[in-house]
Amino acid sequence: MKRYQYFSVIIPSYNRADELSELFDSVRQLNFPKDSFEVIVADDGSTDETPKFIEETQAKNEFTLRYFTQQKKGPGAARNLGMENAKGDFFIFIDSDVILPPDWLKNIEEAVNREQADAFGGPDTYLKSFPPLLKAINYTMTSFITTGGLRGKKGKMLAKYYPRSFNMGLSRELWQKIGGFHPRYYGEDIEFSHRIINAGARVIFIESAFLYHKRRTNLRKFFTQVYRMGSARIFLYKIDPAMLEPLHAIPALAALAAVLVAVLALFFEPFRYLFAGGLLLAALVVVFSMLDSIRMYKDIRPALYLPLVIPAQVFGYGFGFISNYIRRVWFNLEQK
Repeated sequence: MKRYQYFSVIIPSYNRADELSELFDSVRQLNFPKDSFEVIVADDGSTDETPKFIEETQAKNEFTLRYFTQQKKGPGAARNLGMENAKGDFFIFIDSDVILPPDWLKNIEEAVNREQADAFGGPDTYLKSFPPLLKAINYTMTSFITTGGLRGKKGKMLAKYYPRSFNMGLSRELWQKIGGFHPRYYGEDIEFSHRIINAGARVIFIESAFLYHKRRTNLRKFFTQVYRMGSARIFLYKIDPAMLEPLHAIPALAALAAVLVAVLALFFEPFRYLFAGGLLLAALVVVFSMLDSIRMYKDIRPALYLPLVIPAQVFGYGFGFISNYIRRVWFNLEQK
């Protein structure tokens, strides 16, 4: 019976000294033996105060903190750098913009050893102190209404679950078997999880291993983020068609239908009725989401952002999907 005893928490980072400061505050509060884990910052060529901040933190000697840097190659390559230098028998990946609950690592250690797991994924959630916009974005990124359950393993799901790199891990033994992350910037964690699953590994979802995901963003950055996610889905499809499921195409179909009907409504009266009906259906979905958000947060303010955040999510992802589908599938052009 295998038992994981030493954990390497790997954090890719690029100009995120402020986020690391908040994250390390939560690391100090972990209910876990300090001699049973290390924190590795895999720096992707930061130009801010990250090296100085890391040095100051290491001098305090409050937990094992190791630092490695490379020329800017992307988070996948940074995670690979972390694994190549890790000492643990189990690797855990988190993002720099998260905060860890005190029992996060304890719950992971208990679950992977109890279940004899080779890999795991965990959920992300919010803190009450998050501003309304980030709560609205958290809602759209985690709600079944807007994602079909893609980012969770509890309750209904309309597509296969893949652990995501903001909160996932695997054993050293499995890493040695499947290799590291693809160097691409978006979608590399899903491709990595796909190889984990195809290797026949025992993968579990640890509901109690949640963390708080700050997602320091605004509406424009959120649109860009989901656009890249949609684009990445085609990249994944080109690697293995099994990574593209019907649910992944729904935002693209919805965005394409909305644009076509809107254009045709300018010239043909029947399409005006169809366009009005589509707007009514979309409004009902948004209103239902707003009510569900109010129930969830006990606060009306996040709900007021949803009429902007939900369309940004649908059209951003949809347009990214369509543009890369045209480029890579229709014209068979290489990914930039």
